[in-house]
Amino acid sequence: MSSISEKIKKEFASVADKKRAKNLAWFFKTGKGEYGEGDKFLGIALPEQREIVKKYFCEATLKDVERLMKDPFHEVRVTGVAILVSKYKKADKKQKKEIYDFYLSHAKGINNWDLVDISCHKIVGDWLLDKSRAPLYRLARSKVLWERRISIVSTFAFIHIGDLDDSYKLAEMLLGDKEDLMHKAVGWVLRECGKKDKARLVKFIKENGTHMPRTALRYAIEKFPEKERKRVLVETRQK
Repeated sequence: MSSISEKIKKEFASVADKKRAKNLAWFFKTGKGEYGEGDKFLGIALPEQREIVKKYFCEATLKDVERLMKDPFHEVRVTGVAILVSKYKKADKKQKKEIYDFYLSHAKGINNWDLVDISCHKIVGDWLLDKSRAPLYRLARSKVLWERRISIVSTFAFIHIGDLDDSYKLAEMLLGDKEDLMHKAVGWVLRECGKKDKARLVKFIKENGTHMPRTALRYAIEKFPEKERKRVLVETRQK
């Protein structure tokens, strides 16, 4: 009898689209020296992936998810991570802890920005809502880009309830990151913090704006009125 992971792979193989796969490879920067170097695509549309998740997440075991997350094809890994998120939502406290631990111990398979962004705040962030946030600071010091992204994007779970402290602390830690994808993530998180407390975001920018990557700054002030946005960009211009 085929495992759930094998069934999913067979279903994907039957609807693979080479033209879409080529476009996705370009979009996710799979060329030499790019952040997604070497990643492979089947060319599966998102609606088809979502249908697979709905169809199989109840039956899928963590072993199935592990197989999916180790797959060389991007869409298969995305589906594995999405199944994990769906299982976490339905889990009891003991099962949630198991899924949280599984997620972090299999972070090697969460190796592109979309895999991080659809999952980490829903699992890691949610689990840490009433616990020590120390794991996020360990991730923020990782040499692995995706683990650093997990650290900051996970704080969306905290922002949702108005708890902004760790978002700002981690943002400050990561301001010097060399990766543009981290600049975007930091700016994105700061922007969402600003929706909860704009005065605090303005204060953060006054204190850190001159040494923030411009991408992070532009993302952070994206929702400011145009005149204010232009003023901030001028005032924080690096000498």
